[in-house]
Amino acid sequence: MTEAAAPGPGSRAGLPTPSSRPPVRVLVVDDQRLIRESIAALLDIQPGIEVVGMAADGREAVERTLALGPDVVLMDVRMPVLDGVAAAAELAEQVPACRVVMLTTFDDEDYVVRALRAGAAGYLLKDRPAAELAAAVRLAQAGVVQFDPAAAARLTTVLDRAAPFPARTPTDALADPSAAALSAAASPAATPPPAGWSVDRPTAAGLTAREIDVLRQVAAGLNNREIAARLYLSEGTVKNHISRILDRLGLRDRTQAALFARDHDLL
Repeated sequence: MTEAAAPGPGSRAGLPTPSSRPPVRVLVVDDQRLIRESIAALLDIQPGIEVVGMAADGREAVERTLALGPDVVLMDVRMPVLDGVAAAAELAEQVPACRVVMLTTFDDEDYVVRALRAGAAGYLLKDRPAAELAAAVRLAQAGVVQFDPAAAARLTTVLDRAAPFPARTPTDALADPSAAALSAAASPAATPPPAGWSVDRPTAAGLTAREIDVLRQVAAGLNNREIAARLYLSEGTVKNHISRILDRLGLRDRTQAALFARDHDLL
């Protein structure tokens, strides 16, 4: 995949790719072989894109970036050895000219915030067509920071929590007739975190504020689908949160998690 595809006439996804412009050199990083090879193959036939290599984890991504000098690294988030966010932070320090775009299936707000703080040039989900992904690569190389709409929504949630405004109350919500406002006021998730908390800063219990939100819903007896609907998350994201909660607290199942929430006054 070191040979660039011949640039086609015109433009792809609204972006011109003149033949005189050097191709954007891309490194694809994903711990699942089928996924990384598929992404690489799809990108390599796009005009103006040259896939110069692949890597299976964050550590290999750093090493291959230093060796190959790609313009853009498409980085998965959850990987063994070194995760994508940590790898992005290392690359931002060692190769600041290289643009790292997180490409993942997880729209979890913790990951979005961590990636942004690590210096990532974007956070995209894997369900986009090849032509759109190629366009995103070109934009990243041009210095445009991009967020998938779902990731942008998660980031908005974080910013809303950090905003120095009074917490919304049920009375405030009644003045705003939107269904979202009423739902937020009635939900335990509307309870503002204690002073000094941020969504990705562990609490005394070792959990983030979002994980506390999920734990409260688990303790209330809600299943994953109900939690997802109440907190505006995907079921997969809820499942990931619960797995991390159990792992961080050393608990076996949801029943123990509910007891932990009760014993630590988190309800």
